[in-house]
Formats: sequence, C-alpha cells, structure tokens
Amino acid sequence: MREFPFKEIKLAENKVIRVFDSEDTNQEELIWHQDREDREVTVEKSKDWHLQLENEIPVKLEKGQTYFIPAYTWHRLLIGKKKLIVEIIKK
Repeated sequence: MREFPFKEIKLAENKVIRVFDSEDTNQEELIWHQDREDREVTVEKSKDWHLQLENEIPVKLEKGQTYFIPAYTWHRLLIGKKKLIVEIIKK
C-alpha cells in the first residue's frame, strides 16, 4: 500500500494541490483521519466525490466550491469517478 492515496504539488508553505485518481485508489485507502490545522479545500475538479465530516452525512464536492475542515475534526473522502483535484490551504 502506498503512503498516501494522492499526489501532491506544493505551491507555498501552507498551500498544496492534491490529485486523487479513482483508478489508482481503493476506498479502503481513504481512511477517517484528523489534521492538526484548519483547512480550506477548494475543488478544482470532481465527479461524484464526497467529503464526510464526523457525525455528518457526506456532501458532494462541487467544482469551484470551498469547504472548511476544522482542526482535529475526523473526516474522510468517499471515492467518486475519475480524478478529484483540490487546492488545500492550511491555516
């Protein structure tokens, strides 16, 4: 198993682009996890990918939308079709 189920391009100290590919990723790799900092996630490309925060139902990730994930909040992605491309700003 790979270390992470995505490819990452660092744009700045607190800004990255992540690419998830449904053809190279199994749902089992998209585990529940927490991050140490608040994050703003802006969707650049998505087809049927979803984000689920703890104690909430999954929300469909829509191109052009920004989603806020508070620090230490359990969350995961639900696999969609083709590629998911997001820009993440760590606060």
